[in-house]
Amino acid sequence: MALHLPTYFADFLRRIRPTLPQRKDMAAGHRVLRDRLMADEDLSPGIVTTFLQGSYRRYTAVRPRDEKRPDVDIIVVTRMAESEYTPDQAMKRFKPFLEKHYKDKYEVQGRSFGIELSYVDMDLVITSAPSEAEVGVYAQLGKVEEQVRLDEELEEQEDKELIKKAEMELPAWKLGARRIPDRDAGQWQDTHPLAQLEWTSRKNADCFRHYVNVVKALKWWRLVHAAELPDRPKSYPLEHLIGDCCPDRITSVAEGIVLTLEAIASQYAPFAAAKQPPFLRDRGVNQNVMARIKGEDFAAFYRQAKQAAEKARGAFEAKDAETAAPLWRQLLGEEFPSAPEGNGGTSTGGFTPRQEGPGKVGGGRFARG
Repeated sequence: MALHLPTYFADFLRRIRPTLPQRKDMAAGHRVLRDRLMADEDLSPGIVTTFLQGSYRRYTAVRPRDEKRPDVDIIVVTRMAESEYTPDQAMKRFKPFLEKHYKDKYEVQGRSFGIELSYVDMDLVITSAPSEAEVGVYAQLGKVEEQVRLDEELEEQEDKELIKKAEMELPAWKLGARRIPDRDAGQWQDTHPLAQLEWTSRKNADCFRHYVNVVKALKWWRLVHAAELPDRPKSYPLEHLIGDCCPDRITSVAEGIVLTLEAIASQYAPFAAAKQPPFLRDRGVNQNVMARIKGEDFAAFYRQAKQAAEKARGAFEAKDAETAAPLWRQLLGEEFPSAPEGNGGTSTGGFTPRQEGPGKVGGGRFARG
């Protein structure tokens, strides 16, 4: 017997998603930055558009822990040709703008600018010029971003369907990789955030819309057990690993967590034993997303993931919710609901009338949870 506990996971996912104030902070930070860029007399003529990337855009973000700020990643598609600008020169073009609007609040990173505000962190990534044939598509992409409206306060089905329709009709998925400046390597490097977004969309559909919630749950497991885990892998490398290991056609978030952790334990044992991270090819480009992961760190991560797989399997095959819920709480933290006492955990409790069998969690194309 398998316990899927859909209502428990629905409440858990509600508790770990970014809060409405946090989403508003991300929206405000992004919009102000975008407006300032497009109003800048020096930079704006050389900007094609801006669009979002990262976990927030893929609907795999979780709320920060330990009073950390939410973060959002912004891509700026420029008209700078690689033949005219070195990576260092390209990034220096943005320094006067950052000094004017974000003085003492930004730092130059290897491939981006990190901007730290009191309410949000932003990662500003610039790209080289697209082909003339792609310029119009990127401009359309910018318009779709405006429709998405980061604060997500819209709940009307009509608006959601308009956004969904705009994304489905957008030919952006067919665009090639973008090139971003790598100051450390001294060269332009490939990246393809739109391929990551498209892959996530398809994967979520193949997993009956449970995939993004599996990602969020395992990201939260990573945060809950941060003291026991190495610093890396996290963020996108962790999400990519989950994507490679989560099977299609999962029937619940609980099942997805169990099978994903077990796949990690099964597939990567030789790499952990050799203290060597695997080569995981990024979506759309030939880049290793695990390139910065040390072998010792991957081995330590693997050990914790294997232990988590055993605990998740125990919770999944528990006799009732009263037995399963404490195991899930050990794995996922106190944000996972407790079971009501004395009746097998099937009565109404917490936020939602309790169910033990399969059920839907979240909704929409990305199951925002």
